[in-house]
Amino acid sequence: MRLSASLFHIAFITAVLLLAGCSVTPSDDFIPMTVKNAAQAKAWELQGKIAVKTSEDKFSTNIYWLHQPAANDLRLTTVLGTTVLSLKTDQGMATLEVDGKIYRDSNAQNLLKAISGWSIPLESLPLWITGQIGNNDNIVSYNPDGTIKQLISHDPQANWSVSFLSWHHQSGALVPKLLKIERENVQIKIQSNRWTAVAARTK
Repeated sequence: MRLSASLFHIAFITAVLLLAGCSVTPSDDFIPMTVKNAAQAKAWELQGKIAVKTSEDKFSTNIYWLHQPAANDLRLTTVLGTTVLSLKTDQGMATLEVDGKIYRDSNAQNLLKAISGWSIPLESLPLWITGQIGNNDNIVSYNPDGTIKQLISHDPQANWSVSFLSWHHQSGALVPKLLKIERENVQIKIQSNRWTAVAARTK
C-alpha cells in the first residue's frame, strides 16, 4: 500500500477537524543541555518544517523528531500540533502509524518507502541535521565561515545531493537551519526552527 498525496491530505484534514492526536511537546524524560558542538549531543529534539516533492506527490507540514542513539520518535503534525504521521524506532523495530493504521518492519527507511512511496534517507538525516557527515558522504564545498555548503552522499540507487542553505546557533552549537536534499525526482527541504540537545532526566 502506498500513501498517496490525496490520502495524506485526507488524513491531514481529518486530523485538523477531529483534533484527535497527540500534541507535540518535549518529552518529560529529557532535559535541555548546552553543548560546544552538535556531535556532543547523544540525544536531541528537532522542531521545524519538512517539504517533500516528488514526481507524484507534494506536501509540506511540521516535523518533530526526538533522536536517541538506539531510538527515534518522528512525527509529522498539523499547525495545531496534531499528529498526522508517526514513525518510531526502538530496539531494531520500526513502527509507522498513519490514517489510523499501524505498520511494522525491521527497517524504518524501507517501511516508509513501502507505505508512502517517499524515498527519504532516514539513516543519514540525523547526521545532516546536526551538520555532520557519514562514511558515504563527500563534501563538495564549504562556506567562508568553514561550515559545509554542499555534499554528495553515495547511494546504490542514486546519489543524494545535500545543500546546507543556512546555519544557526542552537543549544550552544552551530547547526543547519535549512537543508535541501535531492536526487532525480525527489526533493526534500527540512527547516529547523528549534534544535535542542537533551539528556535523559535522572530518576
